[in-house]
Amino acid sequence: MIADNQIDALLNQPSYSKKYQITKRHHVIFWTIYILFNTIRWGSYFDDYSYSLKTNLLGFPIHMTLAYLNVYYLMPKFVYKKKYWSYAGLVVLSLFLMLILKYYLTYYLVSTTNVWPEGPEEPDGLSFNYALQMMLGEFYVVAFVTAIKVTIDWLGENNRFNDLEKRQLATELRFLRSQVSPHFFFNTLNNIYGLTLEKSDKAPEVVLKLSELMRYLLYATKKRKQDLVSELHCIQNYIDLERIRFSDHLKVTVDIKGDLEGKKIAPMLLIPLIENSFKHGANQNLGAVKISLSAQVTGDFLYFEVCNNLPVNTQDAKSLIHANKNSSGIGLANVKKRLELGYKPQEYHLEINQTDQHFTVKLKLKV
Repeated sequence: MIADNQIDALLNQPSYSKKYQITKRHHVIFWTIYILFNTIRWGSYFDDYSYSLKTNLLGFPIHMTLAYLNVYYLMPKFVYKKKYWSYAGLVVLSLFLMLILKYYLTYYLVSTTNVWPEGPEEPDGLSFNYALQMMLGEFYVVAFVTAIKVTIDWLGENNRFNDLEKRQLATELRFLRSQVSPHFFFNTLNNIYGLTLEKSDKAPEVVLKLSELMRYLLYATKKRKQDLVSELHCIQNYIDLERIRFSDHLKVTVDIKGDLEGKKIAPMLLIPLIENSFKHGANQNLGAVKISLSAQVTGDFLYFEVCNNLPVNTQDAKSLIHANKNSSGIGLANVKKRLELGYKPQEYHLEINQTDQHFTVKLKLKV
């Protein structure tokens, strides 16, 4: 689960990571290491470091030219556009041209007697074996450099994808936390207005409960996890306010068991389940409204269940059941999404059951 300060950090960070960007310094380091390694390698092989240094300094610009030609031109121009045959032909052509250039540069600048001392034979001009070995050697260098570039690009793209995914997750969590129905507050304010007109003694109590609920929504939900006791107290205030709204028409039973102290839960996770029971129970019911809620803590898990009866009118019940089959409602979708974003699969289990008479939601959650 992401805390509110972590959400702000994710949303305010740069849109892409520079961690995997290749700079000029990286190029210099790579080619310096490459030429030193090759010089020492072939120098020890021939016991002639002077010759090894000359040939490597000669081959160095050729290696770089072929590698950068492939990485920054041929691949973007042909491979990424799926022109594979054109790409293959141009790679072979570039290797062949490199072969001609390297042969004559070695002949005139390094050795006129033997341009291939590391080979099994002294070539008489551009022999087939010499050409094949030189082209394969250059191909190895090009492939090695290309593999490094592709790997770094992949890591960069993967990192950017993860950044975007985290941003989306942070935005979704912030949005989902705020998704308690505004209609509830409007209805409660209307009830308060009616109570004040009647000069009812219930008005101060309703204002106090609404104030506590709003304080919880505004401040407590910024935490990564909230005390389960506070979450259940928020639910109790919500139910008490709905009781005033529906008066004697509504019957709610609440049963809370177990040791709640020290248990934590994602804030505002349970409220949508309660709100959903009123939406499909009290708001739709044509007869007596019955909603039962139970919360029991056993070990490290909370077993939460809320059940409401459905409309007694047969036609209305069928219509509501059909609507629920097509959509689980904003409240339940909210809970499902928050569970997916904030908990591991083994840490929760959500079960939704519906019959002709009842709608039941059961949630097992690690606390």
